[in-house]
Amino acid sequence: MEFRKFGNNYVLRLDKPEEVVATLQEFCQEQGITLGWITGIGAVNKAKIGLFDVKSKEYHSSVLEGNFEIASLMGNISTMNGEVYLHLHINLADEEYKTWGGHLNEAYISATGEFVIEVIEGNVDREFSSEVGLNLYKFL
Repeated sequence: MEFRKFGNNYVLRLDKPEEVVATLQEFCQEQGITLGWITGIGAVNKAKIGLFDVKSKEYHSSVLEGNFEIASLMGNISTMNGEVYLHLHINLADEEYKTWGGHLNEAYISATGEFVIEVIEGNVDREFSSEVGLNLYKFL
């Protein structure tokens, strides 16, 4: 991974075979980024994406393998229990231009990944909501 900082923004390039979620989370921890936005594009050859079932309050995940373009990755950065917390969604396009999308659990770069992180000054924490079944923003 390589990056440059411009004001409150970071421009990053991830290289094969880096794992997107872990690399971005580690980067945010190292840079002290606790609140912000992430966007990205690129190419991956394996991804695990999920969909939250509101009735069962569980994520159902699928692993996709093959050639995929990241048509869009977006998400936010916050904290939970003192650690950086990434909430990322992704749309992937396959070789037939069909798209797959959902919550991003992991993805492995096959060519390159280009990401922008916009830092927001401050901190928003999360806590688990048993009513909803998700880690929600917690505002004091």
